[in-house]
Amino acid sequence: MTDTFQFKLLATDGKARRGEVLMPRGTIRTPAFMPVGTVGTVKAMYLDQVRELGADIILGNTYHLMLRPGAERVARLGGLHKFIRWERPILTDSGGFQVMSLSSLRKLNEQGVTFKSHVDGALYHMSPERSIEIQGLLDSDIQMQLDECVALPAEPDEIERAMEMSLRWAERCKTAFGDQPGKAMFGIVQGGDSPKLRERSALALKDLDLKGYAVGGLAVGEPQEVMLDMLDVTCPALPEEKPRYLMGVGTPDDILKSVAHGIDMFDCVMPTRSGRHGLAFTRHGRINLRNARHAEDTRPLDEQSSCPATRDYSRAYLHHLIRSNESLGGMLLSWNNLAYYQELMVGIRKAIEAGRYADFMAETHEGWQRGDLPPV
Repeated sequence: MTDTFQFKLLATDGKARRGEVLMPRGTIRTPAFMPVGTVGTVKAMYLDQVRELGADIILGNTYHLMLRPGAERVARLGGLHKFIRWERPILTDSGGFQVMSLSSLRKLNEQGVTFKSHVDGALYHMSPERSIEIQGLLDSDIQMQLDECVALPAEPDEIERAMEMSLRWAERCKTAFGDQPGKAMFGIVQGGDSPKLRERSALALKDLDLKGYAVGGLAVGEPQEVMLDMLDVTCPALPEEKPRYLMGVGTPDDILKSVAHGIDMFDCVMPTRSGRHGLAFTRHGRINLRNARHAEDTRPLDEQSSCPATRDYSRAYLHHLIRSNESLGGMLLSWNNLAYYQELMVGIRKAIEAGRYADFMAETHEGWQRGDLPPV
């Protein structure tokens, strides 16, 4: 525990980094996967379970929480940690991505973005200063700058315009954030699929001397190779002594490869969203529990797992729950998936410490390629 925000780099293996983010509410072991708790809940999970799985930090979302229940109300109730019973660090997204992707009506200019709520149609204005104010009311430990995220593919002029706007907003967010001991504000590198713009954005943010840096605007439909190419340009331009966060990523394979390119932190809705739709992530690869092959299979998903959802329930029962649209099916598979993601991160950290990350990647891929157990 510490009174200040610190990042310690403990080991490297190639570009892969093993570190720790030290904060007053706890230590975040990196590489880290942050379960997404958009509206104050990691969907279909008790936060006690999320804690027991080894998550050091979860993510909340400024856009959703400002609409319901409202940032001022959360502040009156003692802040987001007390409200949801999570004593460890929380990172809040700025809300920019949701404004761009969910709002049916929005008007963006230098001052910020005016948008219509997807909940009740009410009009709101989000400026860089208001985004930081909301995150402060939530008592977020790591606060993200407001940025403009452009969906790919896009015209080069549009990508450059949004990147430059995001840089100006980053400066305003830094001023609004001020001095908050023990907390951090991260800037967000933009630039679409342009190596030159990515590098320019990263270097300009580096000059702001922020506590950490995120890479945004990727994993939005572009091929994985493009994402990794952008990391090849971006990560070397960022300071080694600061944490690097790849936003909204992703699949287990995305995480493995992005760690090898120098990324420290990840978040994604994939493990819980996939679980609610009947898809399990395991060391055997992806398993679709809707498939009829599981209807009379009494074996668990993986008898070697330490997670009860993975080890103690038969595939036949999980298949029945999913096909019957029972909420318990989504709960158990979300539990399995978050357990797998956290087990993957433990393996990643140990492999970097041991200097065998390339071998760990190869072994993990080999397990996925072997595939699931043969049908009974």
